[in-house]
Amino acid sequence: EHYDLLLDMAKEFDVTLSLGDGLRPGSLADATDRAQIEELLVIGELVERARSAGVQAMVEGPGHLPLDQIEANVRLEKSVCREAPFYVLGPLVTDIAAGYDHITGAIGGAIAAAAGTDFLCYVTPAEHLSIPEAEDVRQGVIATRIAAHAGDIVKGVKGAGDWDRKMSVARKSLDWEEQARLSLYPERSRMIHRKHASAGAACSMCGELCAMALVERYLGGGVQHDKAKNSAGKKKKRVLKSDQGGPDEAR
Repeated sequence: EHYDLLLDMAKEFDVTLSLGDGLRPGSLADATDRAQIEELLVIGELVERARSAGVQAMVEGPGHLPLDQIEANVRLEKSVCREAPFYVLGPLVTDIAAGYDHITGAIGGAIAAAAGTDFLCYVTPAEHLSIPEAEDVRQGVIATRIAAHAGDIVKGVKGAGDWDRKMSVARKSLDWEEQARLSLYPERSRMIHRKHASAGAACSMCGELCAMALVERYLGGGVQHDKAKNSAGKKKKRVLKSDQGGPDEAR
């Protein structure tokens, strides 16, 4: 009823409209139902009216979708709303993971991003349960960043694939500091790596049976392996000093 007035104000103050979907599915049982699609058709009309008025608009998408309906929903929005920027609330791919909805949201988000979704709204472990705390927000943002990056790789976003390649090179070289630096959460990467000391250059998971170390030793000349081994030896000494009350560099 007052949409034209909103468009006038948005135009005057250079505001982008976010067209929310009040009939979006609240569970998998509601996904891609008649009410959701009929509302999307109306939203498509609102996008056209906004553009005619010189106002930018983006479209909010569903929050609960089974895996096999995510790509179809993205394509449908892009068609009906003339490629308007699309963002989704996850989407959550199952309704039974209370306490872990940041994971179910990241699974759906990765598929949605790969299919062409432009923006992912993060979901926290507290979703459907309580008001999120700071750590809930951190976990939700990290999970969503992983999903978004996975989608960027599929879409060929500049720099996305290169980031992963650099991590692969660092892993082959057993360069633990570089791996931490390239991680989304460097502090956590370092903390986990240092939790269990190993005798060689590799981490404590494989130790002397590390495939990277063995290939480098017998097929790669052993230069990088020797460097990594020396680095691991220094790390082990720091751990010992920490145990003896010295500088706690390894923690």
